Amino acid sequence: MTVSASSTRAPIKPAPIQSSDINSSPPPRPNRPKPNRLKLTYDIVMLIAISIDLFLISIDAILMSNFSSNAAQWLSMSEPLSWYQNHIHDSLRTAGGFFTLFLIAELLLRWAVAIKEKVYYRWFFFPFVHWYEVLGCFPQLRALRLFRAVVIGRRLYQLGYQVLPQPWINRINFYINLLLEELSDRVILTTIQTFRQQLTDPNTHKSFIESTIARNRNEIEAAVLSLLRKELAPKLQALTESSGGGTIVATEMGNAIKEGLANTPELRRYLRMIPIAGTLIESQLQHVGHNIGENVVYALNERLLDAERIDALMVAIASGVAQIDTDNSALDTLISSIIADGLDEFEAQIKVQQWKHQDMLNL
Repeated sequence: MTVSASSTRAPIKPAPIQSSDINSSPPPRPNRPKPNRLKLTYDIVMLIAISIDLFLISIDAILMSNFSSNAAQWLSMSEPLSWYQNHIHDSLRTAGGFFTLFLIAELLLRWAVAIKEKVYYRWFFFPFVHWYEVLGCFPQLRALRLFRAVVIGRRLYQLGYQVLPQPWINRINFYINLLLEELSDRVILTTIQTFRQQLTDPNTHKSFIESTIARNRNEIEAAVLSLLRKELAPKLQALTESSGGGTIVATEMGNAIKEGLANTPELRRYLRMIPIAGTLIESQLQHVGHNIGENVVYALNERLLDAERIDALMVAIASGVAQIDTDNSALDTLISSIIADGLDEFEAQIKVQQWKHQDMLNL
């Protein structure tokens, strides 16, 4: 029996997936809202029209200035400039007037659409939200139309359209952050200087410390109690143990009683009256006195330094510290020094210009 070629053919195995193929796959793009084509086209047209209008306004303002007249005389180009001022300038002004009327009509139309669709909570909110467009309709404030172009460009950028090259955007963001940082630093440094003056004024210094401590007495008590329970309480409880600090105190107490018995001449005189056994009794009595001293210390520690009494002692100490009298020159000096050091560190951090570090980047 003949076997067909198809039956002898080995099954084709799928090619293994290489890690490079996985790594080379493009990352998923974030979901962006789908823009309205009509609105998107309108925004692009308005962006181009406003940009052209602002460009022509700028060129016209430059050519109609005294500087251009002086430069034209120096460059021997007075005739072309005069021809522009006599023939083109009036036409540009007329075109600018028509464009201003168009912007007014367009603004009123969008206001009506916003009222119909109830975009804002009240119908009269529209001119306050778009204040730069309202003011930009005045010929003297036509430069505010730049805000409209910026807003449209930002909206297009959020939709994923590259309006400006990325290096330009990075540079613009850099200078905006620079300006905001410098302004905020000046405000903060001025505030710190004002606070320093109030802190050194004897009239406000005392009241400031008193009010600060009075408002934070509970926090002061809690902080002191936490430190005492963490640091002092374990050391006091260690005195009740048969090893460590308790043994040292008990041994010293026993030695003190033993030395006291040995240094009592009357006791030694009476014991020497007892023949033979007097010396032995004196030695045993000193040993017993030593043991009594140790036992007394252990008994006192167990009764006075139990957990409940120690905690009650810590609470009483913390409460006493929290109720401290603020009429204390040493306390005033300490608080003033702490506040001054804190202000110095904070001021040093504020004076660090972060934008200089960012300027090292490839923006």
